[in-house]
Amino acid sequence: MTKDTTNPAATTRRGALKTLAAGAAVGSLPLWARYSQAQTSEPIRIGFQVHRTGIGAAYGRWYDRTTNAAVQLINDAGGINGRMVEIVAEDDGTDPKRGAEMVEKFATQHNCDVGFGTLFSHVVIGSAPRAGELKLPYFVVSEGHHVASGMLNRYTLQPGITDVKSQVQAMAPFVSSNLGKKVTMIYPDFAFGHDHRDYFTEAIAAQGGEVVAQIAIPPTETSFTKYFPKIPRETEVVYHVMVGPAVLTFVKEMGEFFGPSRPEMFGYIDSLEAVDLASPGLEFLEGTYFWEGMPRYAQAGQTEFDKHYRTAVGVDENGASVSDPKDISTYSHMFGCWETLYTIKAGMETAGYQGTGDRAKLIEAVEAMTDIPASNEHPQGAKQFNGKTHQVFGHQYISKVVDGKLMLQHTTSIEDTLYPDEVDYTQQSF
Repeated sequence: MTKDTTNPAATTRRGALKTLAAGAAVGSLPLWARYSQAQTSEPIRIGFQVHRTGIGAAYGRWYDRTTNAAVQLINDAGGINGRMVEIVAEDDGTDPKRGAEMVEKFATQHNCDVGFGTLFSHVVIGSAPRAGELKLPYFVVSEGHHVASGMLNRYTLQPGITDVKSQVQAMAPFVSSNLGKKVTMIYPDFAFGHDHRDYFTEAIAAQGGEVVAQIAIPPTETSFTKYFPKIPRETEVVYHVMVGPAVLTFVKEMGEFFGPSRPEMFGYIDSLEAVDLASPGLEFLEGTYFWEGMPRYAQAGQTEFDKHYRTAVGVDENGASVSDPKDISTYSHMFGCWETLYTIKAGMETAGYQGTGDRAKLIEAVEAMTDIPASNEHPQGAKQFNGKTHQVFGHQYISKVVDGKLMLQHTTSIEDTLYPDEVDYTQQSF
């Protein structure tokens, strides 16, 4: 449901139902009238902080598409507590300052019940403090370790997507055992990349490996050739994670630099999100490995949950838009919007959420969640939510490029991703 405050028909329906209700208790109304009253009462407003522009635009477009698909299904099924869900979207430009401004608009202008959807970690870090000050529950879909680290506040939660620390901890044993122990890391020079740098360096050392070089690249960089000579000769594995509109250029130039004699390569799919693997210049990726948050290509043994989700969002078995095979989704991240919205729904229903006065009840209801089974609502897989750290933990996927497609090689256990708590947000007052 999109925001529309000028619909006279809606006003008329509300007026008619008020008149009807004045003459009879709601409980004595016929079922159609009670259902109609729920449908036309004040909607639940979710402020969607979306990266429509800036370096996160490719993600923002698919976050938007996934969010609208989930909300359509939620509303078709009766909404949340009998109320329709309305998405109030604002473009933050993938900019931390604008992000904080958007959070303020959600709370003070749009009368949103919650904020939702932020991806890029520097924007989350710039926005979350304002959400805490305004007491606006802020459900981020980001992957950064900033939530679970204790950097943020009780109003900020990440219940729909796992964080980098858990991901790299689960990946490091595979890299060390199958690809090599001397690793050069190439990563974006902001909080998300720094999480990779810090936590993978630690995780590979625990496996008896070593990061021999760390190469940080500005996230707005457009040419990368000058960085590759910094890769030491003893490198056995290049670990790469890049973001932004120039990811295809990055991967192509890396292939041109190495030619036919490349080291082993382990990438995070961020380096190729929204990029067609059949793009010219990517042939050298054959036989290389990628982390995926959710496998882009439908795999053998595809779950009914994945089928349901792909159909609803409009994504084919290759991870592309059903209307345009060249329009590649950000499949490893956008499921987080879908799952987070269903978590908000479950939390509001458990809390008996009626309005902004129940925000603390909503947060407490989500904090009480633990095991989350795989389902249509959670198609990426089963998860565990840690109410103390406000972070969800789940399966990770390692795929290999085989005949130009990503084929799943290894699925980690949830236990592989767990680490000791670093914060207990439940001890913070509201």
